[in-house]
Amino acid sequence: MIFAQTTNETGGLMNTFIMIGLALVFFYFILWRPEQKRRKAAEKMRGALKKGDRVTAMGIVGKIDRIQDQTIVLKNVDGSKIEILKAAITDVQPASSDEKTED
Repeated sequence: MIFAQTTNETGGLMNTFIMIGLALVFFYFILWRPEQKRRKAAEKMRGALKKGDRVTAMGIVGKIDRIQDQTIVLKNVDGSKIEILKAAITDVQPASSDEKTED
């Protein structure tokens, strides 16, 4: 009887470890890995910024006027300028060759 009881407890403990392992694998492939890919793509996009690109940051749309270490200066439609963090940029539309010649 004692032997049967310890075998049952060991099997229950092993099932618990298996379920925890499966949960960790699930979280890795469903949550963490795609987030890492999105983060790398965003960093690559922000690293390729250049003057004249049209960007969107927190709903603000403008053209890049100056690029600094951690921030960029955007020129808005009315000519005003605003400084924002590079990390806030969500979308980049590269400047066409026609737009580059206008500036």
